[in-house]
Amino acid sequence: MTISDQDILFLGDCVREAAQAEIMPRFRNLGAADVSEKTSAIDLVTQADVLAEHRITAALRERFPKALVVGEEAYDADRSVVPALADAELAFVIDPVDGTFNFAAGLPVFGTMLAVTIKGETVAGIIHDPVLGDTVTAIRGAGAFLTRRDGQSTKLKVAEPASLNQMVGGLSWSHMDEPDRARICANMAKIRMTFAFNCSAYEYWMVASGKMHFIGHAKLMPWDHLAGVLAHQEAGGHTAKFDGTPYRPGETTGGIISAPDPESWQLIRREIVGI
Repeated sequence: MTISDQDILFLGDCVREAAQAEIMPRFRNLGAADVSEKTSAIDLVTQADVLAEHRITAALRERFPKALVVGEEAYDADRSVVPALADAELAFVIDPVDGTFNFAAGLPVFGTMLAVTIKGETVAGIIHDPVLGDTVTAIRGAGAFLTRRDGQSTKLKVAEPASLNQMVGGLSWSHMDEPDRARICANMAKIRMTFAFNCSAYEYWMVASGKMHFIGHAKLMPWDHLAGVLAHQEAGGHTAKFDGTPYRPGETTGGIISAPDPESWQLIRREIVGI
């Protein structure tokens, strides 16, 4: 099983069309009935999430009828789909609106993420910014590229390694329990600047393009990470779980760090994560 260049173009079109048809018309136009809580007041779902995922899913199933499609919003109806990613012949993983809290608040920091896996390996990833119209596309072995709305494309490259006190980074601790939350928050004071976007799409975009040195997460749902990890790796970076093992489709525990190189990764694991 392979994915062709024409398939990649099709996937990019699917994401952009969903953004234009379902996401942007609802941005800053949501009514109270269009937003609901999933697990907490900071874990939301909107009509844009649901309808964009339905639109992308329908297009994928028409073109790839035998593929496994894993959507964030459909996950609660069938949780077996995530572990099935480890062995699926061909699978697509969708996060229709990554950064839903930001989207619902009217903050233009959100994105649509789509990953392609074949037999437990991520082979392609797309991160689209519906507001700017820009898209990051990563293909295993072929690099990661940022394509602007006007069609201009540039190859992405991670930041050069730096000393800890000169690093710019972010480590999402909102899903962590104590004492990890307090320890990591305190340790972030060791770096030069920290960001918290509450949006994996933006975080991976920033770290793959060299604007940030590192990012880290404790929660590993595949729609949040597969496309971004591939983009970061194809831009020359090093990503691994907290225990040093590679992150693979189907895994949901263990924490993850993305850094410029293995040495920087070890430094962040020791000085920031504190393990």
